[in-house]
Amino acid sequence: MQKKIWVSLLMMLSLSVQAQKTEDKNPSFKRELSLDTKTEAKGEATIKGQKVPYKVVSGTIPVWDEDGKAVAGLFYVYYERTDVTNKEERPLVISFNGGPGTASVWMHLGYTSPKKLKIDDEGYPIQPYGIEDNPQSIIDVADIVFVDPVNTGFSRILDKATPTSKFFGVNADVKYLADWINTFVGRNKRWASPKFLIGESYGTTRVSGLSLELQNKHWMFLNGVILVSPTDLGIKRDGPASAALRVPYMAATAWYHKKLPADLQSKDLTKYLPEVETFTVNELLPAIMQGGVLDPARKKEVVKKLAKYIGISETAVTQQNLEIPFDFFWKELLRDQGKTVGRLDSRYIGIDKKDAGVGPDYNAELTSWEHSFTPAINIYLRDVLGYKTDLNYYIFGPTFPWDNTNNRTGDDLRQAMMANPYLNVLVQSGYYDGACDYFNAKFNMWQMDPAGKIQDRMFWEGYRSGHMMYLRKEDLETSNDHLRAFIKKSIPKFGTPAKF
Repeated sequence: MQKKIWVSLLMMLSLSVQAQKTEDKNPSFKRELSLDTKTEAKGEATIKGQKVPYKVVSGTIPVWDEDGKAVAGLFYVYYERTDVTNKEERPLVISFNGGPGTASVWMHLGYTSPKKLKIDDEGYPIQPYGIEDNPQSIIDVADIVFVDPVNTGFSRILDKATPTSKFFGVNADVKYLADWINTFVGRNKRWASPKFLIGESYGTTRVSGLSLELQNKHWMFLNGVILVSPTDLGIKRDGPASAALRVPYMAATAWYHKKLPADLQSKDLTKYLPEVETFTVNELLPAIMQGGVLDPARKKEVVKKLAKYIGISETAVTQQNLEIPFDFFWKELLRDQGKTVGRLDSRYIGIDKKDAGVGPDYNAELTSWEHSFTPAINIYLRDVLGYKTDLNYYIFGPTFPWDNTNNRTGDDLRQAMMANPYLNVLVQSGYYDGACDYFNAKFNMWQMDPAGKIQDRMFWEGYRSGHMMYLRKEDLETSNDHLRAFIKKSIPKFGTPAKF
């Protein structure tokens, strides 16, 4: 009997050891981060009729604390063209998304990489889910690394004793990511390369802050910063300015849904919007500022114009005292049709339980995007690139509470531009984006440079789609072409000194 017990124990121990060996050999059995590892694959893209070979590395690089201890690991996917012999002249684009708390998946599989998710021409999900070649990718002109900040994608905090305040805040985020970029650039021998940061949504806050942090703390000077659907960048616009600046977006949305009078609806969007912008700055803003002392006859004139421009009734505009809340607009515009419009892209339609109410039940556009992006990124990383892990890929990760205090990132970017003659900025906005609307993006540019000293190095482009303008097939091509032109324009001719 005792002999049988010992045999059983030995067999159990043997099986336990064998299981441990198997787990060690195959990280797919692990649900914790495999630190400082990578896998490599090869691919080929056809861009503008040209075949472009590349390698793609997916892996993790540590984040260290002040004592040199690894406290987190960041997951990244790095595309490098392989038929280029001189990396010194090859641009490097470092890509972030936003949230805060979202992974780099959106621009990775929607915008600039050699692969993209399968969607229809307007950006809606289709089945079967999956990925396909992206003939608009910028891999022909630049290498690209997509970075997932802490607690997004496969990135994780390693030491539970590490306070989350080291990561989850405007300035903490910038500090540790600048350190990580320094490591990545050093490991991949990219110090001589022209460098660009691209960020979307909160990622624009991130890269604006990084532009100065990299320059001042790491002596890394950039050639360009690209802001895709930018936030307010810490530039204040409370009160009347906040209420007025959103109106051109509302006018664009009303135009798209054909809610305007015939004389306005017949105009092309880009011919119509300048008229609304002029009204916003010269008439609406002063009227809101005057509040209760605004002459009643003048108020009636402004109400009539505003209602006409944004496609809702004069009664609704009057009841809101000229200050139309976003939620109310998304619910009100198509209320008579029993529909709502999307927040991040007002081309998207939602349906609510009740037609009554002051805001939509859900974000129609975000639900659609999660529908298509989540399967695609998991298929691509796990099955195509062969990255082995049982970790959940956090499309949205736990990064709250987030410390938004002392956000001066817009001014950080201004300072970086003022001190670095090479540094240019490109802003890309979708006309139908109600979260980071196009007119507020223009306002950022005005306020960052009130003296007009660097306007010749700041560029803005608009697109007939929303927050992720690249999901619309036509805009995917145009926006990537704008990136190509910006990258080429931001690299000085050989021997050109950096001086004013």
